[in-house]
Amino acid sequence: MGIFIRKPLDLLQAEAQESGKNTLRRVLGPIGLIAFGVGVIIGAGLFSITGTVAAQYTGPAITLSFAIAAIGCAFAGLCYAEFASMIPVAGSAYTYSYATMGELIAWIIGWDLVLEYTVAAITVSISWSQYFVRFLAGAGIDLPHALTACPWDGGIVNLPAVGIVLLMSVFLIRGTRESAWVNNIIVCLKVAVILVFVVLGWQYIRSENYTPYLPDNTGVLGEYGWSGVLRGAAIVFFAFLGFDAVSTAAQETRNPRRNMPLGILMSLLICTLLYMAFGHVMTGVTHYTAFAGQEGIAPVAIAIDHMGMPDATGAIVPDYPWLNKAVVLAILVGYCSVILVLLMAQSRIFMSMSRDGLLPKAFARIHPRFRTPAVNNVICMCIIASLAAFVPANVAGEMTSIGTLLAFTLVCAGVLIVRKTMPHIPRTFRTPLVPFIPLAGILTCLGLMVFLPADTWLRLVIWMLIGIDVYHHYGLRHSALEGGTQARRHEGLIPALGMGLATLCILTGFWHQQTAGWDTDKTLLIIAVVLGLTHVGYYMMKMWQRATPRH
Repeated sequence: MGIFIRKPLDLLQAEAQESGKNTLRRVLGPIGLIAFGVGVIIGAGLFSITGTVAAQYTGPAITLSFAIAAIGCAFAGLCYAEFASMIPVAGSAYTYSYATMGELIAWIIGWDLVLEYTVAAITVSISWSQYFVRFLAGAGIDLPHALTACPWDGGIVNLPAVGIVLLMSVFLIRGTRESAWVNNIIVCLKVAVILVFVVLGWQYIRSENYTPYLPDNTGVLGEYGWSGVLRGAAIVFFAFLGFDAVSTAAQETRNPRRNMPLGILMSLLICTLLYMAFGHVMTGVTHYTAFAGQEGIAPVAIAIDHMGMPDATGAIVPDYPWLNKAVVLAILVGYCSVILVLLMAQSRIFMSMSRDGLLPKAFARIHPRFRTPAVNNVICMCIIASLAAFVPANVAGEMTSIGTLLAFTLVCAGVLIVRKTMPHIPRTFRTPLVPFIPLAGILTCLGLMVFLPADTWLRLVIWMLIGIDVYHHYGLRHSALEGGTQARRHEGLIPALGMGLATLCILTGFWHQQTAGWDTDKTLLIIAVVLGLTHVGYYMMKMWQRATPRH
């Protein structure tokens, strides 16, 4: 089968039934899975982007953006649920693609998931550091800026970001049961804060703040109107990242065929309801224009300041000023669970790819006492902690959304394939309304990807180009299914794919520069052109070598 060889389903099911000291310990039930999903979905994204998106793109229709993003997630979630009940092994979309579309597609989606979870963990750990510094400053403790920011932000090293990654990694190495216990406590705390905000704020909603509910478009694509709602949906999609991470814990779950679909769909439903209620209250107590120019959780603070009655001068006196500190505390503890689950998902993707021979064997080694991929966890910890220490958060932020959307698109396509190629394979959950649900998921995710900025697309293309390099030089020759075969069918497509991505890299670089303006910084354009031309030359040489007969 060559580079499109598919992993046999009986082999995957055998992996799912493995037990013993060299396997992961099954300790998660449905409540634990739902808590993992809610834990990673709800982070500071809810608090930090709701007001910003409402002010710049949607107005009070931020609830529609949340609904559209949730619908796209629901389409993908239903498809994930079918795969999770059919192939209950670690690896998420990577494993599903390997069974349905073949090794090359699986590698592409696996490499995409590596990007997704890495940049998400980096972004969240840096944001945790910022809120931690702010929280301590409110208590009268000032940390030196040099030790709490990267060089690009005027510091030397971001030690709080490193510290939280190390701490969460220790919990993961110690065992999944301990990690789940910590996560459950954190989830209860941050959901409680959201519910308090919604319940207390509901009584201060003013109907005039919802007029107009959907502001007219300004004439610029994405600024209010329906195009603004769609752009807002593409941005808030980041806040829904997480339910797919639940599927990476399949081999640590009791009765995964029943519990995995439940954990995926219930965590998504709970978070959607909380998000829409939060956005409705936030834009109801304060007019959306008040959030303009505010950053971080400042819009939430403005909303809290409007939860009160006017005094004799007409100024509103807040009834719940303590709620601001509760929100910051919820973000701090909430971020901990996000980082915990992202690190776990990242290590399980690496483990699955390693077991298939596409990455070195060290990533698949299980600790005999803790029954966790400890070496894998340490490697992920070192990489993510190092990047969090020295990389600014704005470099990684939007990369998470595009990586997730690409993964969701392929999983939805995979359901269409398995319904044709594996119709009789037992599964405890079946995606309803096929082919409508998978096709709707594909179209929704691709539609949201269109509204993401050009520089986000450029970074994705660059990452995929690097991924093809890694597969060409390692995975191609070490695939477990092919037994390390030196010559594989269709491998000549790899140089052609590399040339295609290299050309796309150059074109995307110019697209980004055209969008940003030719008088702005050209660093990304230079990187794209140099990297693209280098790879075009390299893969042209490889194609020439394959075409030249050996004597």
